[in-house]
Amino acid sequence: MGALLIAPVLPELQRSFAGTPGVEVLAPLVMTVPALSIALLSPMAGMVVDRLGRTRLLRWSMLAYAVVGTAPLWLHSLAAILVSRVLLGVIEAAIITCCLTLIGDYFIGARRDRYLAWHSMVASSSAIVFMAVGGILGAFGWRTPFWGYAIALPLLAAMTVVLREPRKDLRGADTPVVGVSGLPRRLAPLLTLTFIGGVLLFFVLQVQLSFLLDDLGIGSAGIGAAAALANLGVTVAAMSFARAARHGANHPLIAGFAISGLGLLAMSLGDHWLTITAGAVVCGVGGGLLMPALLIGTTSQLAFELRGRGTAAWISVYSLSQFFSPVAVAGITAMVGTLDRSLLVCAMAGWLTAVIARWML
Repeated sequence: MGALLIAPVLPELQRSFAGTPGVEVLAPLVMTVPALSIALLSPMAGMVVDRLGRTRLLRWSMLAYAVVGTAPLWLHSLAAILVSRVLLGVIEAAIITCCLTLIGDYFIGARRDRYLAWHSMVASSSAIVFMAVGGILGAFGWRTPFWGYAIALPLLAAMTVVLREPRKDLRGADTPVVGVSGLPRRLAPLLTLTFIGGVLLFFVLQVQLSFLLDDLGIGSAGIGAAAALANLGVTVAAMSFARAARHGANHPLIAGFAISGLGLLAMSLGDHWLTITAGAVVCGVGGGLLMPALLIGTTSQLAFELRGRGTAAWISVYSLSQFFSPVAVAGITAMVGTLDRSLLVCAMAGWLTAVIARWML
């Protein structure tokens, strides 16, 4: 929700601040700049989580999320909105680190892998809802979708009742024991692939789909519907991940890169809402295989003492890729001339990375 709720209204937001210098770059950053805060502060959140506990930080962060998330309803400059989005990312860093660390604490082995796959599925399912809601609310003005961030309040109430701080003796017997001074070296290729996959594939779909459809004259409701269908592809793939990963997470990881590239190819060649949306769905299927494989591959390397920091490292890289994705696409577009051509470049990069991943892993 943090980013995708407002994706359908980005073109309208950009037009609303047309007089702001650099609005072509700043408007997409309203969606992606929280990811920079997450990337920079997740390691700190990981240390806090490991030392002070999970649930207390999570509850305070949810309250702050509701306040800061709705702030753009009353802000009247693009600069002020960007500042509020930076603060939102600070809060999201704590929330995401706490939630994924708790999954690692509560469950072990195949059960934990199943819950992490469910995490991706639930995130994608909620994305379908919030993208559609964002598109519908966007018909009443680009500010209206920001009311959606108030949903953190009922979630906070549920967390207060349900969640308990895990015992520190639950160390996850299947995870390797490593010194608390450093993270397993095997995380390096997984974190590298996470960054590449996020920059050139997963967030290209999430950020650029709205601009691709806006060029065809599609309104916010149509953009929201297309984005919801794309995330349905993510959900279906994440639901089938456990079966796809029966012989290890490497096969769905490689397939995720290849399928995402195929979807971006279809999007780059499409000239109609249906063809572009079909390509987006295929790209979503690839992302639904790719991201759970990378997350599970990372968390399976972590002992209890490092779970917060190791999970935060993955979140940091993942979020950094979200921030740099529109910047990278803008640079590629400047070189090749059009957005559809830049998507073709990203598709080829996805296929090349699939080959490299096969060699790395």
